[in-house]
Amino acid sequence: MKKKLVDLSHTVKDGEITYKGLPAPIICDFISRKDSEVNYGVDTSFQIGKLEIISNTGTYIDCPFHRYEDGKDISEVALQKMVDIDGIVIDASNQMGRAIDRSVFEGYDLNSKAVLVRTDWSKHWQTDRYFEEHPYLTRDAAMYLRDVGVALVGIDSYNIDDITDEMRPVHTILLEEEILIVEHMNNLSALGNRNFTFTAVPPKIKGMGTFPVRAFAIIK
Repeated sequence: MKKKLVDLSHTVKDGEITYKGLPAPIICDFISRKDSEVNYGVDTSFQIGKLEIISNTGTYIDCPFHRYEDGKDISEVALQKMVDIDGIVIDASNQMGRAIDRSVFEGYDLNSKAVLVRTDWSKHWQTDRYFEEHPYLTRDAAMYLRDVGVALVGIDSYNIDDITDEMRPVHTILLEEEILIVEHMNNLSALGNRNFTFTAVPPKIKGMGTFPVRAFAIIK
């Protein structure tokens, strides 16, 4: 049977800002097709691209090193932490208020799951609205997710934390236990209540705690 894949990532484009105050990516040719023609045969050309990017761009994964100096960076985190994890979507899109508390997660089997929090804030992607008054998880919610043993937490919002809280409790609590975080997700509504596995893998780069991923689900 052919697998059904659901893309859960935003497309990274030249000049598009992910996080207010941080620079946009620069995507261009290093060697253009036209410039490469002198090196090859007739009607043969290649493009070699150049990318200038900060790690917090597009849909990205946070590993412990993002928050903790002695934590694992993306080259050190085991693939099992990022690949083919049983997933569940928690729908918080109709919740009153911005704060998503532990009550939203209670009553579900979340142990060893990739918990993807649907807020539908992704509909504001690349608008000024996206950067303001976004939904977030509370400290108590993070503690609950840690205590029930989740594998990973994703959200389709601007930040999993309330950005007015300088202590960043959700990042602090989850990353301390090597519970990875995927932010700026997209298209979570496409998963509905279906069973799926979740994957989000960055390149194997030393010294990075955060990096863009192609996040996707495989419907079972």
